[in-house]
Amino acid sequence: MNKSVSIVVGVILAVLVALGTWAYLNQPEDRSLGEKLQDAGNSLDEGLDDAGRQLQDRSPLEKMEDGINDATDGDAN
Repeated sequence: MNKSVSIVVGVILAVLVALGTWAYLNQPEDRSLGEKLQDAGNSLDEGLDDAGRQLQDRSPLEKMEDGINDATDGDAN
């Protein structure tokens, strides 16, 4: 293959991977109310704010952000 064709194919693949990742991380949450309540009950020992967060509809990206914030605020639980 020509070098410029390889570059174009690489850029197209990178864009497709980026779009797929973005779509996955921003998909809506599909947990039922019972699952949310169970997760909230399991999170009570981590604090009321963490338990309350389990009741909200959050995307996987928002959940990762919460995990990072919890890890960096000194309360990794």
